[in-house]
Amino acid sequence: MLAARLDEPGSIDNLRIVRLPVPVPPKDWVRLRVMAFGLNRSEYHSVHGMAEGMTFPRVLGIEATGVIDLDPQGSLAPGTQAVTMMGGMGRLFDGGYAQYVVVPRSQVITFHSDLPWEVLGSVPETLQTAHGALRTGLDLQPGQSLLVRGGTSALGLAAAALALDAGCRVYATSRREAGLELLRARGVAPILDDGDVASRLRQEQPDGVDAVLELVGVPTLRDSLAATAVHGTVCFSGMLSDSWTIRDFYPMDWIPNGVRLTTYAGEADDLPAEVLQRVLERIESGDLDLFPVHSYPLSEIARAHEDMASGRHQGKLVGLPWA
Repeated sequence: MLAARLDEPGSIDNLRIVRLPVPVPPKDWVRLRVMAFGLNRSEYHSVHGMAEGMTFPRVLGIEATGVIDLDPQGSLAPGTQAVTMMGGMGRLFDGGYAQYVVVPRSQVITFHSDLPWEVLGSVPETLQTAHGALRTGLDLQPGQSLLVRGGTSALGLAAAALALDAGCRVYATSRREAGLELLRARGVAPILDDGDVASRLRQEQPDGVDAVLELVGVPTLRDSLAATAVHGTVCFSGMLSDSWTIRDFYPMDWIPNGVRLTTYAGEADDLPAEVLQRVLERIESGDLDLFPVHSYPLSEIARAHEDMASGRHQGKLVGLPWA
């Protein structure tokens, strides 16, 4: 099979297309024929040496979408459509940047859909995080207000779409005029991120928002907290800035009175199969649009990573290993 393997961290030049034996699933694992895989910031961190606990060489990819190719136990029939994500994929064991991947059966979610593979491959991990951040991290309720910090990322667009679908008032940020236009076209109230989003937002909503999904990271967190209403919640779920930790963090100075700060990072079992199925059906019917999708053949994985790093495209980048 063909796979994109990172020989060592430090440079995109170390991510190479190689030919490997088709993997054999051990006990309680299954093999998927990968039809599409989403690209994630996690793999960017791996390439550039910011991921912990990895051994090399390693086939990257924290998610994959395809069909069951082999289940030695026989509980999942060959050809069954399935997604898998997280659980150590692409870090502790070889991941989804390949034509085949083996994963624990426990982290496989089955579905059925006639959507194109590039669309199906864009959904799993982004939906898992968006759904979990809104439900578990923020406990967002219909009619509440939400600010998405990093609104033109795939995760930001997905979260905004789900929140709008639930009847929420959604604000989202972008540093670029083109991003503001994209957000406006999707029914989101856009805010130019000039470092002082809180004051801009409070011109529209003086008491602040009920919830903030923080996807940029540490550099914008304090401003996001300042944009939040009393008894509102900020959920830290992304690090687009690649800034991970806060030096000299003084909570009583950073966090306004009555504002809650939490985090969300989920696994495959945090995405209910019925939620995945319902979202796919609504995408297929045209009732829900999570984000634009940009696809690449496996042979162009380096270009895809360069596009991800530069922010060249808005939406989700997807690899197609059989293209």
